[in-house]
Amino acid sequence: MVCNPLQERVALAMSTTVWRATRSAVAAVIGAAVLAALSACDLSFGLGLPATRALESGAATTLSAARSFEITGSYTASGERWSIDLQIARPKIEHMVVSAVSQKVEAIILGDFAYFRGQQFLSQHMGSDPLSQNLVKAAGNAWWKGSAGYVPQLTDLTDGATFRATFLGSTVTQRTDHVSVDGLDAVDLASPRAEVFVAATPPYQLLRVHMKKGVVVDGIGEGDLKFSHYDRDFGLAAPRDVIDFSNLSTLPPIYSVVSVDTSGCSSPCVVSALLKNLGGMTGARAPSTITFTMTATASGKQVGTCQRQVQPDVGYNATTTVACTIDLNGQQEVAIVTATADNPGHA
Repeated sequence: MVCNPLQERVALAMSTTVWRATRSAVAAVIGAAVLAALSACDLSFGLGLPATRALESGAATTLSAARSFEITGSYTASGERWSIDLQIARPKIEHMVVSAVSQKVEAIILGDFAYFRGQQFLSQHMGSDPLSQNLVKAAGNAWWKGSAGYVPQLTDLTDGATFRATFLGSTVTQRTDHVSVDGLDAVDLASPRAEVFVAATPPYQLLRVHMKKGVVVDGIGEGDLKFSHYDRDFGLAAPRDVIDFSNLSTLPPIYSVVSVDTSGCSSPCVVSALLKNLGGMTGARAPSTITFTMTATASGKQVGTCQRQVQPDVGYNATTTVACTIDLNGQQEVAIVTATADNPGHA
């Protein structure tokens, strides 16, 4: 016990100084511990993470401002699962390949001009009559010129402002940080419509959209689409050797049988056919072939047959004649002769 008042004041002062020093040390230790915790887990209080608004703005801006980008993935439409590879170059250039079990279609859109290839897709847009189907067969897997209206407009997925209104903003109900998209750190902004994955670093590019089951946007459902290759030069240009159905001379040869002549059928039996070309002269993978068949009128049995290739080809709407000899093997029956054309179509 300190009895001297002066000594008592000195002792009290020393005690206060010691307490202050101790308190400062404790505060430093606590501060260091908090900093260590924040550095170990930057989710605390959202410190160090990009604002949700910045992520949404970045995703929308990259779609609208990018000179080009690519979308790959899959979706469901018309009861089938489709794969898609879509390259977009501003302002109006696209290259799209979509495929399912039933068919594959490729399209190039250059402004108001559109080019397609895919035989099944072409067949769906032609008539079911024999002439139309002959045109489909002749076209094969060649490029053909068509309407840009055949190409689906994926505005909700390619226009920044529309994308934001459809998938972001008030529709977002949950945010998950530090998810990986192809090895890139991303933020998952989830809504009842889709999970939208945005890069966690500036400029916060859109990386992926995974649509929820039952949601249909731009005519597609259950889309799982990745966005990449921003501002890449895809080198898109019009294809060569394009078929224009408004000018049938751009097609390979399409011969039809106008008439059959059996006046030379004695011994030997020489038959001929008058042909008309409804296509052009180039592009076929092989010459057209005419097959003659003789059938007995009484029994309906085939008596004999022969084939001849059409060479040389003639131009659009021109006619030519081919002939060959049917071996009757000594048979003498009343019969009819028919001729059919096989046009192999585009290589």
